[in-house]
Amino acid sequence: MTSSVIDSALFKDQYGTEAMRTVFSDETQIQKWLDAWAALAQAEATQGIVPQDAADEIKAKAVYENINMDDVREGFKKTAHPLMPQIKSFTQSLSKEAGGYVHWGATTQDITDTGLVLQLKDAQALIVSQVEDLLRDCLKQADKYKNLVMAGRTHAQHAVPITLGYKIAIWANEFGRHLERLEQAKHRYLVGELAGAAGTLASLGDKGLAVQAKYCDLLGLETPTITWHVSRDGFAEFSDILSMIAGTVAKIANEIINLQRTEIEEVEEGFTMGKIGSSTMPQKRNPMICENIVATTRLVQASAPLGTTAMVQEHERDMTFWQTDWAYLPQICINLSGAMAMLHTVLNQMIVHEDNIKRNLAMTKGMIVSERVMLDLGRYLGRQVAHEVIYENCMKAFEEDKPLLELLLQDKRVTDDVDEATLRELLDPENYTGSSAKMVDRVLAQYSDHLK
Repeated sequence: MTSSVIDSALFKDQYGTEAMRTVFSDETQIQKWLDAWAALAQAEATQGIVPQDAADEIKAKAVYENINMDDVREGFKKTAHPLMPQIKSFTQSLSKEAGGYVHWGATTQDITDTGLVLQLKDAQALIVSQVEDLLRDCLKQADKYKNLVMAGRTHAQHAVPITLGYKIAIWANEFGRHLERLEQAKHRYLVGELAGAAGTLASLGDKGLAVQAKYCDLLGLETPTITWHVSRDGFAEFSDILSMIAGTVAKIANEIINLQRTEIEEVEEGFTMGKIGSSTMPQKRNPMICENIVATTRLVQASAPLGTTAMVQEHERDMTFWQTDWAYLPQICINLSGAMAMLHTVLNQMIVHEDNIKRNLAMTKGMIVSERVMLDLGRYLGRQVAHEVIYENCMKAFEEDKPLLELLLQDKRVTDDVDEATLRELLDPENYTGSSAKMVDRVLAQYSDHLK
């Protein structure tokens, strides 16, 4: 029986992915702790602190199968300690000599912090892969629709024409920047921890820093400059990056929701027979996947700030906040992975209704390119006077529901300097998309390696 949507047989694939759930499973968490103990023993063996035979035995037997989970659970209830039951269970699989060297010179938080970082390293690899998929999805769609003219909207109103590819290329560029953030920041949070009771490595004498460096190297983690038991800014930064990725994912899903409105109906998240939008209204084609995405990303963005609040620590170690790491970090990784998986499906199944895009582009009967007419007329009347002239005609066109061209041809202030043929050309939305296509090409060029 489960009590969370993350693990629910019914909901789990909406709120996460199997791959990310595996990264944060009990089995993986304990295995990462075992990996840390094995690396610690090996590192200490290089400095003559632990016999090599004992270190080799610890490494060979540091597998989850050697942990008795029933004993661990009962031990945790009795001791209220997060690690001692695992140490006791693990040492029972070892010889007396090797068992005596498990956890030598370390403190609990060294192992739990390092284990969590090893999980985040695996999570980061999955997140990077998913962001790359979404970048690739957006690049392909941006290229496909870079010349498809549509209504640009500001303040929920028609503004000036853009292209659909331009809109999607903006999404792609955000994903590209998220990849840069993940790459640039990882050396600040994929860092091993070995520092001892109060962080001074006193338990390892003058060999502490050498052991620490080897320990981190064996685990493929950065070596800390100084102990980070009470410095949780690395996790806060990781959380913030994931929250930003969630923001991009949610923005795209929300945009598709809006573009799928009955009154707009330009883009649809995808539809196949059998997909049901409502239990009572058979006609509904609701953007339910996109709605799921937005809901799931809200969970990420609601939990991510715990990374910042957990930075408030007391003295040299404090358990009140670092235990929250075990809760919120898995949750935001799993939820974000689920949202990205759903968006990947949406972007690959997205339906573009080109006829509706064309229909909506003509909805304001020429007013969507009033800026272009104003700027052309401004060459003769001055920009501000031209704005007043076109404004008056646009407001009249709006109130009387008439084509802007009809009113402009009746205004001597316009026709004294601009003839009908020129006005018709100026009022064609296809001729006023600026550098939309060229900017799409720049995004495609910047991330061309991701299309291969």
